[in-house]
Amino acid sequence: MSRFANSAAVPPTGAPGRYRPRAVSPGATAVLLAVLCGVSAAWSQEAKGPFFQAGMRLSADVVPSPASGTVAGGGYRAELSNGTARVPLVVVGGKPYEMGWHIGRLLRPEIRRFVPAAAAAFMKRLGVTAEELSDVWKSTAPFTDDRFEQELLGLADGSGVPLATLQQVHCLPLLLPYSCSSVAAWGKATRDGHLYHTRDLDWDLEVGAHEFPVVLVFVPERGTAHAVPSFAGFIGAHCGMNAAGISLAEMGDSPSKEAPYNVRAPHFTTWFRRVLRDADSLTDALAVFREQPMTKRYHFVFGDGRKEHRAVKIRAHSPEAPADRVRIWTGNDPDDELAPKVLPDVVYQDEGRGAYPVLREHHGKIDARTMVDLCNRLPIKGSNVMNAVFDATGQRIWVSYAHGDMEAYKRPYVLVELNRLDGDRDGIPDLKEGAGDRDGDGRPDFLDP
Repeated sequence: MSRFANSAAVPPTGAPGRYRPRAVSPGATAVLLAVLCGVSAAWSQEAKGPFFQAGMRLSADVVPSPASGTVAGGGYRAELSNGTARVPLVVVGGKPYEMGWHIGRLLRPEIRRFVPAAAAAFMKRLGVTAEELSDVWKSTAPFTDDRFEQELLGLADGSGVPLATLQQVHCLPLLLPYSCSSVAAWGKATRDGHLYHTRDLDWDLEVGAHEFPVVLVFVPERGTAHAVPSFAGFIGAHCGMNAAGISLAEMGDSPSKEAPYNVRAPHFTTWFRRVLRDADSLTDALAVFREQPMTKRYHFVFGDGRKEHRAVKIRAHSPEAPADRVRIWTGNDPDDELAPKVLPDVVYQDEGRGAYPVLREHHGKIDARTMVDLCNRLPIKGSNVMNAVFDATGQRIWVSYAHGDMEAYKRPYVLVELNRLDGDRDGIPDLKEGAGDRDGDGRPDFLDP
């Protein structure tokens, strides 16, 4: 009998379903690295300097998807570039299944190359079977937004990768420990009053996910458009920003010794997508957060660059007593766990890696360059997979991915300007045109010139 037999897909009553990974199998990552062989050689590794260059741009080589005879909605793929950095940009619109299908089609080569290999390598590394991972998915699925599950089904059909394999990859983050950092500054702390928000993703470089980077932009038929820096075949959001100015970041706090973690809950990467799709304010975002059963220890930083113009830091530690599980702080809060090292209109969580002196020195003058430089100071060296800076007010994202043996903090940042995306080149931004279909041709308005 599977060890997850008592973690059936039921609502959160009784003892929570939990999972404890086995010891890491030596050399298991070689399975994945062998699959990735040759990818790194295709890209140059000459980047040096501060990686904040004027040449950040969206390439003109935009490729809209043709109308589909069977699947409505639509999307296009472009390339973000800065010096030696090249990151695919995929913009999709429509209903959830349709958006997943178009992501699968537009990233099919990368998804087919990466996802099955990653699933196999992780199963070997964690010492689990495909059936056991499927049991984990059955435990978390009842808590997962139906729209996300519809996107996964579309992703499977569009990419040709089995749905079960994609489900396994999307529940793996429930089982793994990792640690990151995040900073948000706004109002009087920044040069222009914008809300700037960082996210350092410090994870396992040996997984090789950074060799398959992508920035996904979702333009749902119903809901708010949003952008997610991610990896080919992964549609969860470990961070992101929406068109209402909501920005999200996460930091994992649970060491492996605290496993088993609760798997009768949605992973944050799925409910982050719900926040980005549904929230128009920080208040909305916090309401969604409070509805979620917790899986393990996390810190989160949520920002609102437009409506409420502020940010908060959240400590959500499920192993603590109920009265102490959740703490929420805003700028200059004397009760912040990092007090007295707090500042007006600033929140941060860096595990003591040196954010405060930089924030204090630049307070009142913080801008995107400051935050990019700060991103490059804070990572855990040896595991810096991706860095991002969100301008939640101005709707811009700077993102850097590791490549080969060069970590993200050493690489150039590419720029995404959400309000300037224009897939059909009609002079009207994609996010303004939206994913409606006024002429009934089966494709979103943002793809109709």
